[in-house]
Amino acid sequence: MNAISPRVLLVRGMLAGLLAGVAAFLFAYLLGESKVDAAIAIEEAGAHDHGGGEAAPVSRALQATAGLGTGTLLYGVALGGIAALVFCYALGRIGRFGPRATAALVAGGLFVTVSLVPFFKYPANPPAVGDPETTVQRTTLYVLMLALSLLLAAGALILGRRLAPGLGNWNASIAASLAFVVAVGIAYAALPGINEVPADFPAALVWQFRLASLAIQAAMWTTFGLAFGFLAERALVPAVAPKEAVQPAS
Repeated sequence: MNAISPRVLLVRGMLAGLLAGVAAFLFAYLLGESKVDAAIAIEEAGAHDHGGGEAAPVSRALQATAGLGTGTLLYGVALGGIAALVFCYALGRIGRFGPRATAALVAGGLFVTVSLVPFFKYPANPPAVGDPETTVQRTTLYVLMLALSLLLAAGALILGRRLAPGLGNWNASIAASLAFVVAVGIAYAALPGINEVPADFPAALVWQFRLASLAIQAAMWTTFGLAFGFLAERALVPAVAPKEAVQPAS
């Protein structure tokens, strides 16, 4: 492979993250916004019944377009840069994989640790779900679960590398994966659960919103893995020079 600066991969990772942010925006707009509108309608109906309800400082149309687009693009670029740094460390250290395969493994691993593990403990909720007085507590618990997921994943990687010489790469990977699952289960049991969905709130809407949020994350990481794998390979793999035509001897 070509010897290049990590800065080159960082820039390409941010570019791939930008493309991933575009994919996330499209999925969020097409799948998630209708669920948000339905939840807001339920929330506003309850506020009117209790004599409350104030006009939002930012229109809903602006939130669903420019606001959503800006947020997802910035989020994608930031995660793309972080994932590129993880790729720099992982390349050549997790097996004899090329840039595309390594990018796919990094994207898949980050999808599991950053999205799936916290989601199954503290899933996303639509508007009108959740007590405003527990916002700080819920945010703190989510960030704690995210940090634990990343730390446990790093520990599983270290464990797998130490077990590989004695067990082989395949058996070591299985053992490390099982250790990660067990450790995550212990973390799930140790951290308190949160269930603040109102009894009269449609359960179907809650699950549709949660599935949409999970689909958005899946679209983002899939796009990043494919785009960054292509960009990283272009930078790392030497270009094959075209064969010169053999001239017949005169």
